[in-house]
Amino acid sequence: MSPGELVRALRRRWYVLIVAAVLAAAGAVQVLNPTQTYLSTAIVVLKPPVTANQPNQLANLQPPLAAVSYAAVQQLDSPAGAAELRAAGVSGTYRLIPRNSGTSVTPRYLIPSLQIQAEQAEPAAADTAVKKIIDIYTKHLTDLQTQQGVPESARMTVTLLVPPTAVVQTGNKSRGLAGAALLGGVGGVVAALWTDRLLTRRSRRRRTAADAGPVVRAEEPERAPLAGATR
Repeated sequence: MSPGELVRALRRRWYVLIVAAVLAAAGAVQVLNPTQTYLSTAIVVLKPPVTANQPNQLANLQPPLAAVSYAAVQQLDSPAGAAELRAAGVSGTYRLIPRNSGTSVTPRYLIPSLQIQAEQAEPAAADTAVKKIIDIYTKHLTDLQTQQGVPESARMTVTLLVPPTAVVQTGNKSRGLAGAALLGGVGGVVAALWTDRLLTRRSRRRRTAADAGPVVRAEEPERAPLAGATR
């Protein structure tokens, strides 16, 4: 299709472009007035027990602690863990993000700290969801050490480094508007061309049928009666 044919097709189906523009405008209104949500974030760290050689727990954060913490995170990321969180009242979007000291190709979780996030419609609900996730995460680590028979004095403990803090999610309105405009423009052109092609084919078939005229059926000759039919 040449540029001239494209322009003529769009002019013929201008009403399709108007519908696409109205839909794009509706999407832009939604972008400018999004549903407000709040993201709460907290950071916890898994600390080793206090020893005589190292009384400062934060100075003794070894990679094995990060491995144990990541094992608890994997349990919560499993279907059973998700069901446990739902049963505790955690709904909506939430994330458990271990601190990654490696790269995206070879991740190495060497720091036993964990960032926990939850997104809700109200700030208090987001903070509450994060607190519930921390409680269940702590319970998993406690149960794991209980199963291994670790004495109380030698157990790892979870400490809250950064308390849950909810902030409003603003988003990027300029990108949203650009996406709505691009989608409306491309979708409008494609819909107009498809509509033009469909209607053109139908019009062509109708003209062909009209030029051919009505179909006249030839009359069949009368059959002679059988000789024995009158007897």
